[in-house]
Amino acid sequence: MTRSIYAADVIRAALFDFGGVILSSPFEAFNAYEQEAGLPSDTIRRLNSTDPDSNAWARFERGELDAAGFVSVFESEARVHGFEVDATRILAGLRGSIRPRMVRAVEECGKRLKTAMLTNNFRDPAAAQTDPAIASIREMFDHVIESSVVGVRKPEPRFYEIACEALGVAPEECVFLDDLGVNLKPARAMGMTTIKVTDPSEAIAELEAVVGFSLR
Repeated sequence: MTRSIYAADVIRAALFDFGGVILSSPFEAFNAYEQEAGLPSDTIRRLNSTDPDSNAWARFERGELDAAGFVSVFESEARVHGFEVDATRILAGLRGSIRPRMVRAVEECGKRLKTAMLTNNFRDPAAAQTDPAIASIREMFDHVIESSVVGVRKPEPRFYEIACEALGVAPEECVFLDDLGVNLKPARAMGMTTIKVTDPSEAIAELEAVVGFSLR
């Protein structure tokens, strides 16, 4: 956990990433596909981090590509690096399993704090409508900030500014949980208290220490 210089009693908002925090990490599904397809481990992660502001992944999350466009561009980018990838399997891997303890933490935070989901995602309204469990989780939050809707994505600072503006809070009044350090770095620079989620139980314990009440 990385703390700001501000005391816990000034925390007014809890911000949660979705995939990798509330849902299991998509990288688990990516690694399973890589093993099945005979690709080197973490191939997808490396492709995602190449030209991270302009690659297919970034354009997809900003709403500049639809699903079919993403598949075409991502597979072309993979070929440039010598890999044959089925990008439809990448999309399927984004649908992780729900972590009930983290959902409970969101629910408890919502009783005392403002809350927001901060997610890099893509336009897939049909999926949202056909998954009542996901829809129910989204409804727990005061605001859901989606990259595909606002046109910017983590780790762009403007994404975090939009979240703060929606909640009516300053960055110093926020705690933010994400599973990727690259997404936490700009939030921390703005003054947020940040928690990197690798083990959900440990992350919840860290969050309890920040907010000062039980999330069990």
